[in-house]
This record gives sequence, structure tokens and C-alpha cells, in this order.
Amino acid sequence: MKSRETLIRLKRFQVEEKRRRLAQIETMIAEFQRMAADLDREIAAEEQKANISDPAHFAYPTYAKAAAQRRDNLRRSATDLEVQLDDAKAELGEAYEELKKVEILEDRERAADAAREPGAMHEASLSRQARPTL
Repeated sequence: MKSRETLIRLKRFQVEEKRRRLAQIETMIAEFQRMAADLDREIAAEEQKANISDPAHFAYPTYAKAAAQRRDNLRRSATDLEVQLDDAKAELGEAYEELKKVEILEDRERAADAAREPGAMHEASLSRQARPTL
């Protein structure tokens, strides 16, 4: 009985760990997207100040070039994280299924134990009745 409880606790911990990982990845993606949007606004502001929007122009602002590079890196990182997010979702689903299997097994074993107990009590009462009184 103790090992089953330990197994269930372990499976629940694994599910929670996968959920935390999933939330962490989602947060990172959202943060990268927010930072990329901020950089887009900064690039637009720089281009407006310089009145040059062509990155190939010789006088294009250096800060805008650097910000565009940083923005592109953030977007690439967010795309890479989306692949990790899909993997994390699959892992969470698998961990959840394993937990459910263990819980179902535990429920069945408890039901079998409960079904045996009344029968054992009934047998014990019959054996007491069959004993001769002294």
C-alpha cells in the first residue's frame, strides 16, 4: 500500500514539474515577443528621427540596426521555444496519462480491498456462530 502511495505522489510531482516547465516556456515566449515589439517601436522612432527607413542606406541609424538584429534574435528564440513548448505539452500529456493509470489502479485495488473486507467479516461472524459455547 505504501509503495503505491509513493508512486502516486511521484507521478503527481512529475505532472506538476511538467506544468511548471510548460508555464515557464510560455512566459519566456511572451516576454520575448513583448521585447521584440518594444524594439519594433524603438526602431520606428529612430527611423522617424533620422527620416531614413532603408537599412541599406549609408546613414541608417546604427542603433536601429543593432535593435533590429536584437529583435530578430528574440523572434528566432521565441520560434525555437515554441518547438520546446510543443514537446513540453506532449511530455505533460504523457505524465498526466501515467498518473491517471496509477490512480485508476489504486482505485481498483481499494475497491477490491473494500469488497474483500465485508466478506471477511461475514466469514468471521459465521465461524463465531459455528463454535460451540463452553
